[in-house]
Amino acid sequence: MKKPTPRNLQSSDGQTMVEFALVLPLLAMLLFGIIQFGIVFNNYLDLTDATRAGARKAAVSRNTSDPSGPSGVATQAVINSAGDITIKSSDVTVTSTWQPGTDVTVQAAYPYKIDLFGFVFASGNLHSKTTERVE
Repeated sequence: MKKPTPRNLQSSDGQTMVEFALVLPLLAMLLFGIIQFGIVFNNYLDLTDATRAGARKAAVSRNTSDPSGPSGVATQAVINSAGDITIKSSDVTVTSTWQPGTDVTVQAAYPYKIDLFGFVFASGNLHSKTTERVE
């Protein structure tokens, strides 16, 4: 014959709450990691769009009257088209011979940092490069 056990040892009340408390930190880290990745990806899309706008502006501005030359116009176009991010002019590079039919290349960098709850998991620079033909 089985020895009878007390009622409270047979009860599983609270088991679900304990399991949820054990799994919740992992789920929260996964969720916030996905959110941080989305933010970095959005910044990359903004950077790519900004370099594309700068390259287009440079391609059509070789005869500009701007005293800083076409590279100044292109740099300003990158900065103005950056969207939600702030690009410094020192992070933008414009290279070309400015002859019709040659290429103009606009490169830009933007720093990123992925941190969760104060811990930095990744950091570095996002880079984008766009090349167009000078008109």
